[in-house]
Amino acid sequence: LPEAWNRCPRCRGIHAHDRVESMPIIRGIRTEGSGERIRQGFDSQFVTIAVASIVPLKTLPEGAREGRSFAQVLSSIKAIGLVEAPVVIADTSRTGSYFLLDGHLRIEALKQLGIVEVECLIATEDDTYTYNKRVNRIPPIQEHRMIARAMERGVPAADIAEALNLQVESVIRRFRLLDGISAEAAEMLKDTPCSMRVFDILRQMSAVRQIEAADLMIGQNNFSIMFARALRAATPDNQLATARKGKGAGIPTPSGQQIARMERELAALQTQVKSVEETYGVDNLHLTVARGYVAKLLANGRVARWLASHRQEYLGEFQKIAEIDTLAPIAEPDA
Repeated sequence: LPEAWNRCPRCRGIHAHDRVESMPIIRGIRTEGSGERIRQGFDSQFVTIAVASIVPLKTLPEGAREGRSFAQVLSSIKAIGLVEAPVVIADTSRTGSYFLLDGHLRIEALKQLGIVEVECLIATEDDTYTYNKRVNRIPPIQEHRMIARAMERGVPAADIAEALNLQVESVIRRFRLLDGISAEAAEMLKDTPCSMRVFDILRQMSAVRQIEAADLMIGQNNFSIMFARALRAATPDNQLATARKGKGAGIPTPSGQQIARMERELAALQTQVKSVEETYGVDNLHLTVARGYVAKLLANGRVARWLASHRQEYLGEFQKIAEIDTLAPIAEPDA
């Protein structure tokens, strides 16, 4: 990866751009069964470009500038400077102009801060898909280890909080994420999206039960708070780190049959979700192509008039399809 990842002087690599990009193409790798090398998808050297010369390929959704991601990027740049370089490609029709492939929030933050130049990676392929699709979010345990490593090297929690746009208490909580969690359970969950609240629930269980709960969550691919609470409710009192208090005290734990039924229902639900996930991308593509085709048909005056005269019910439905702006909720833009 580019040297930009090691440019964080104050936080030793801790910054708000909490993702690792899978660069589109990397030099020196041979394709299997072929003698050809895969071409590099970007130049090796950074290039300093005027922010005014960079043309975004999309507009930010309404409210993006008020979102949490934008606030984090803005705070990070203020505290330690830009860490992850935007990716651009040269505009062949205009000398000195570049199209922005990745980094729309970063460029917008630079504009707000009055920064006029930025170091960029120059892409050799007009590819916006890879930067937005092939993204690995940092799991909470890895975030904990990064913060712990920075603090061990002497970085104050206040500096990390400023760079991440967090409260100091939140940074301390992340630093202590694995307190009370067994090493085996932590190792099992190190690459999973378990939230801090899930770890709070696991902390209420004994070490052996933590491992069992982690195994169940991984097996069901379910790391939600509700599932963690269900596992805690199904935990016998002798496998809890502390006795039950309040409303939960004295309530009998579910029987083995009830737990087995719950696991079967969860497995069936997970199978249904996976079947939808496998076909979602193809279905979404087909629907997008169909929408474009219908919109072109309706743009033809003769076709529209014929439908209005002979098939008004079809015309109304086609118009509804053509007016669809998105087939899924709009995700937050890339940083």
